[in-house]
Amino acid sequence: MSTAVEAKTLNYYEFLQISPNADPDTIHRVYRFLAARFHPDNLESGDAETFEQLKTAYDVLSDHDRRAEYDADSDREIPRPKPLSTDIDFLDTLEGELNRRLAVLAVLYFKRRTTPRCPEVSLTEIENRMGFPRDYLDFTTWYLSKKGYITRADNSDFTLTVAGVDFIETQRVNIPVLNKLLTSGEPTSAVETAAAKRPSLPAHVPMVVLPDMSVIPDRRRAKDRRTDGPKRRLTDQITPNSDAIPSGRDLTRNRK
Repeated sequence: MSTAVEAKTLNYYEFLQISPNADPDTIHRVYRFLAARFHPDNLESGDAETFEQLKTAYDVLSDHDRRAEYDADSDREIPRPKPLSTDIDFLDTLEGELNRRLAVLAVLYFKRRTTPRCPEVSLTEIENRMGFPRDYLDFTTWYLSKKGYITRADNSDFTLTVAGVDFIETQRVNIPVLNKLLTSGEPTSAVETAAAKRPSLPAHVPMVVLPDMSVIPDRRRAKDRRTDGPKRRLTDQITPNSDAIPSGRDLTRNRK
């Protein structure tokens, strides 16, 4: 698909990750943040194609008349990403179940990375994104929850945990299906687009394992051990053995 066609079908609001009711200041602030990230001069995260799409979206939404025309164009059809089940087998087999777990993690991972302040994903959204009935996702979400890779809020929305992020980022190079899910998901936002274009880490990159911060050591006991030792040694020096203490007679005898 050419860039011109993409510009016509791209949902500018979703691409900028803003609400259709966003005010001009919000649009400008988000644009400056994303433009600095994807500018071709940025050696770490620059992306010329994404930057051009970003600029096109901003030029339209920052102009009052062009934005009104864009909003009034109710005939335009914004294409939805094709379901993941189009390319991935989610049938009711062991392999299909494993693929379903990876797909749920991939959907939550994109959401966590692109909107970290609102990483929740509803079951309906997961169902639509995967193109798979929710009746077949109960066991999948139960397993991932018990493993600690995802959590479920009171409103039944799902979010990816730190353990889930670590699993995806360390195992992506080892699981072809997971890498495919992360690179062929047809993302809609600018951040997702650039993230999908980035190559995966080479296989020789070592896994970074962070220390378990859930166990907090009892520092009071360690402090007691540090202070007790010197106190005992100091006491031993100040209070010698009772047998070595001279008696009153010895002191009198010494004066004579």
